[in-house]
Amino acid sequence: MELRQLRESLMAVQQRSINLESLEERKKKELEFHNLHRDLAFAAGAPKDTYELLHGNKKYYSVVEKSHRYIDEWFQKHIPGKVFFDYACGNGEMAIKAASMGSALAIGLDISDVSVGNARKAAEKLGVADRCIFVQGDCENTGLPNGCADVILCSGMLHHLDLKHAFPELERVLGSGGRILCIEALAYNPIIKLYRLLTPSMRTEWEKNHILSMRDVRFAGQFFNFGEVRYWHLLSIMAVPFRNFMGFKPMLSLLGQLDDVVLRVPGLRLLAWQFTFELLKKPE
Repeated sequence: MELRQLRESLMAVQQRSINLESLEERKKKELEFHNLHRDLAFAAGAPKDTYELLHGNKKYYSVVEKSHRYIDEWFQKHIPGKVFFDYACGNGEMAIKAASMGSALAIGLDISDVSVGNARKAAEKLGVADRCIFVQGDCENTGLPNGCADVILCSGMLHHLDLKHAFPELERVLGSGGRILCIEALAYNPIIKLYRLLTPSMRTEWEKNHILSMRDVRFAGQFFNFGEVRYWHLLSIMAVPFRNFMGFKPMLSLLGQLDDVVLRVPGLRLLAWQFTFELLKKPE
């Protein structure tokens, strides 16, 4: 599909509003949850204890430098000149990154109208609005044209969806020769599972019950071929309490090197906090 035709199709999708009454109850809860969590004015004015209840897990992202570097390198390799689709785009950071790295067009779709509004404002502010289109929509029924995306990013969002609908929809919108990078938490680490149990306000009921397992990955194999699978952040999580101290970076570097060894072991690597896996379009 030519870019002009794709833009026209996306504008039509953009003009269709979600029928809130027809949404399943779980999707209404996702919409409400993410509108609250992505309300920048609320976050800025919330008392510290309220903010901690909603966003206290953000401190753990102080240790994700290695996986972020891998993602940046993946973007540099696969995005220039391609149509990029950020599936459940949140506030649009990754679509904006793709546009700044030379994508032909960056598309973002999210169920949260607050998120989509934030993404559009950010794209305008950073001067890439002409290369980005953000749409409020249902990830399990996007309304996007068949085969319209060359590259798709699923970043921390598959566990919000019913994969019986999400994977077929991703396969439908992914073009010939296309690829998907999935970045997800893993379900197996008992300490991390306990943390999720003790912090219910940070997740929807559906989300906390659908953290990805390898069974979900195997299910994806019904629709896609597999590319590279990597496991991230096990021992490095121990550096989180020291993130504001002078020795944090050397400690994180050492623990990251140990992770490189430990996370090659088949059983131990399933205890990782996160993993990334590539899904490739099957030849027709």
